[in-house]
Formats: sequence, C-alpha cells, structure tokens
Amino acid sequence: MNDLALRADFDAFARENWATLMSIGVAVSGSRTEAEDLVQTALTNAFVRWRRIDRPQALAYLRRSILNAHVSRWRRHRGAEFTMADPPERPSRHSATDDVDERRTLLPLLRSLPARQRAVLVLRYLCDLPDDEIAETLGVSTGTVRSQAHRGLATLRTLTARPSHEVLR
Repeated sequence: MNDLALRADFDAFARENWATLMSIGVAVSGSRTEAEDLVQTALTNAFVRWRRIDRPQALAYLRRSILNAHVSRWRRHRGAEFTMADPPERPSRHSATDDVDERRTLLPLLRSLPARQRAVLVLRYLCDLPDDEIAETLGVSTGTVRSQAHRGLATLRTLTARPSHEVLR
C-alpha cells in the first residue's frame, strides 16, 4: 500500500470510529477535552504503526492505547488539575435531560474509582466487551477483570446509596 492509500485508509478508519473512541475517552477520563487529547494521542501512535496494525484488531488496539494514555497522564499529573465532564453527544430514545442527569451522577462516581476498576467498567458496560477481551486489552487475568468489576460496582452501589449532596462532594 502506497503512502497516499495508507493515509486515506487511516483517515477513513479514524472518521468512522471517532465517536466510539471519544465515548471511551470521556468515560475513562470524565472530560471531553481530556478525551480529545487521549484519542488524538492514540491515533497519532496508531498512525505511525498503521502498516503493521491488523485492521480487524485496530479498534481494540486504539481502546488499549486510550487506556494506556489515560493511566500515563494520571501517573504524571496525579490530581494536579480537576476536569469536569462534558458528555458526548449521542442520540437517545429518552429525553436529553435524563441523559444529563445520569451523566452528572455517574461520571463523578466513575472518576472516584481507581483507574483499573474504571477501565474495567468502561470496557464492560460502555464497550460491551467480554471479560476475556477486557483481560487481553488491559494485560491482566480474567479473574482480575472480574474482581475489579465486582469491587468497582460495589463501590458505585455504596456511593449511590448515599444522599446526592454527599456523593457529589
């Protein structure tokens, strides 16, 4: 494949999967602006290796890259800045206000979880991946995925059982 065809192939892939990648980035980071940075970082890294990336596995490669970029940023900046979520735009069957209320409640709760628990829950419930694929993506065992999901959900249940003024502090 020549350079022009390679670029066109990559551009088409990026355009086609932008919304999915942004949804992952927002869910993991809790911020639209940070998600854009994460997705751009992942796409930049993927473009350099695009000749070697297997197309059926490209989305999985980028999911992993977004998660890795987020963990790297978190390690470098550990609480240095506070970002607010700007939820992704997507069509919905119910009213937009329902989505806003759910996101306003859920995103701060997700941000309170440790990075691995958050990543597992995002990959399981947002990306609808099975445990074995999550384990492969994160480089951990299937048992670790299940235990992290269990702990994350238990924490979310505890947090949502509290009155809303305590949860959003």
